[in-house]
Amino acid sequence: MGVQCWCFVLTLSCCLFLKSLYAHSDFFTSIGQMTDLLYTEKDLVTSLKDYITAEESKLERVKQWAAKLDSLSVAATLDPEGFLGHPVNAFKLMKRLNTEWGSLETLVLEDTTDGFISNLTRQRQHFPTDEDQTGAAKALLRLQDTYRLDANTISTGDLPGVTYKSPMTVEDCYELGKIAYSDVDYYHTELWMAQALRQLDEGEESPIDRVTLLDYVSYSVYQQGETDRALELTIQLLKLDPEHQRANGNLKYFQFQLEKQRKAKEAEDPKEGEERTERGMREASEKPKKKKFREPYPERKMYEMLCRGEGVKMNPRRRSRLFCRYYDNGRHPNYLLGPVKQEDEWDRPYIVRYHDIMSDSEIERVKALAKPRLRRATISNPITGVLETAQYRISKSAWLTADQHPVIDKINQRIEDLTGLEMDTAEELQVANYGVGGQYEPHFDFGRKDEPDAFKELGTGNRIATWLFYMSDVSAGGATVFPDVGAAVKPKKGTAVFWYNLFPSGEGDYSTRHAACPVLVGNKWVSNKWIHERGQEFRRPCDLKEA
Repeated sequence: MGVQCWCFVLTLSCCLFLKSLYAHSDFFTSIGQMTDLLYTEKDLVTSLKDYITAEESKLERVKQWAAKLDSLSVAATLDPEGFLGHPVNAFKLMKRLNTEWGSLETLVLEDTTDGFISNLTRQRQHFPTDEDQTGAAKALLRLQDTYRLDANTISTGDLPGVTYKSPMTVEDCYELGKIAYSDVDYYHTELWMAQALRQLDEGEESPIDRVTLLDYVSYSVYQQGETDRALELTIQLLKLDPEHQRANGNLKYFQFQLEKQRKAKEAEDPKEGEERTERGMREASEKPKKKKFREPYPERKMYEMLCRGEGVKMNPRRRSRLFCRYYDNGRHPNYLLGPVKQEDEWDRPYIVRYHDIMSDSEIERVKALAKPRLRRATISNPITGVLETAQYRISKSAWLTADQHPVIDKINQRIEDLTGLEMDTAEELQVANYGVGGQYEPHFDFGRKDEPDAFKELGTGNRIATWLFYMSDVSAGGATVFPDVGAAVKPKKGTAVFWYNLFPSGEGDYSTRHAACPVLVGNKWVSNKWIHERGQEFRRPCDLKEA
């Protein structure tokens, strides 16, 4: 019976360990779970300090022994026979060499690393992986592009809204450049290797030398089509290391390429070129001038502009039609005496924000329930329908049901009371925590016509509406943007936004295509409720009109 009990306990312990290990994979996709790593590191530092104290104590005893014997041996060797003529000195010499030196040997060989090494070994199984380091590095590059930050701004830690400034070393910059290089991203390789060079020039000490950095920069510049600059940088490298094999080979190759380009230019007939230019100018002047048409911005460019707070398409006239109000949803009994604060965020599509709609205690309870359940967020493959991770969605999410805690049931009821929509057919409350540079690129919440089976297994129809809680403030970045209409909604703790994804006719509203901007500084927590069509037949009657 005792053996069976012990086996059960051992099996249970292993299961709990594996569960914990699985829950903490992909650290870079959730700032909330990354906080656990800080406590892990703090524990390791404490263990390391204990090891240092033990080593210092041991070394101090060895030093005292050495100092005592040093003075003794100096006196003894001045008159060895006279010194040993004293019987006590002779006895003590025998004792020291036979016993005490053996004790010293034991002291010196004493291993004080056991506690630290065993702790390190135990904690290492919970350490981030290469994937986490690469993911965090790519997040920095993504933030650099989205928010148009130069390498020096990131390296010095001068980001908007920062509380804990953290500068990067030459090695940090070099590592970032190497990750970009392994991704065949020569643009970012150049930026970060050049930043590492700049910091070396400013006097920072580093095991990374200029030759290594110049080698990366020159090749990255060449790959971007700047052969002349690549040649110049290679010459600089060879002045530092004339025997550098790759640089000597590149020097000849770059010179050959530049000579080839020069001959190709000389081969062109200059007169023919002039005639073409004159003909082109004449034709241009004869053409009637057309009214300039401003091409719409590509979605990616518009998305990044909105994330930076640029390109918001709301003129004063339209803004004057947006209002704030106390809202009770048609004198709903739960809000008749205490209506909620509602604010119009956008007109088309109609987006409203509810203020002070989730208390701090509710937020902390939801986060506590979600944290152990967080898993890497997935997307549905439009071809296979299989759920998979994607680089354009960097976050972890958890699903909470009403029977897990009364606060979830209370939140679901609040959404139903304020929207007037049935929650029984809605999806469970999804809680998401964004990671380093966490984002979710432009997407639709509803299933399009080319995805007829998007929510077939749920049997509740399409997603008619979205309710989104903001459960944290974000120092910089992290806005919810709608690129097609130029709308941007900033996170504000305790508020929620709501919009319809479908027109009353059941057709999808394509203007609701939205995205979560990368989190530049801060920790973003949200939760959302996707509300479905079934059960809304009398709550939001169908209409043939789309608007």
